[in-house]
Amino acid sequence: MDITITLTDAQAKALAYVAFSPQEWAENSVHLRADQAIDEIYNMEVARMTADPDIDTIPANKNAVVMSADVESEAVREAARQAILDARV
Repeated sequence: MDITITLTDAQAKALAYVAFSPQEWAENSVHLRADQAIDEIYNMEVARMTADPDIDTIPANKNAVVMSADVESEAVREAARQAILDARV
């Protein structure tokens, strides 16, 4: 997946002031957050699988666990929250 970010000139100058390489800083930030989410999904899935008496093996590969996890995106979860709020009105 490629993600493109457009900064204003002022934003680019400010980011260059605090980061040696704004491009590298942005990439590292996104990679770090994705890795944190991988850990969260992995831990959630291992706990779910451990509690399920029908599951007798857990993949040793963290990426395999994450890719097979049945998780909803934040956009889907937010839409569900909004639907609940809208139904209250």
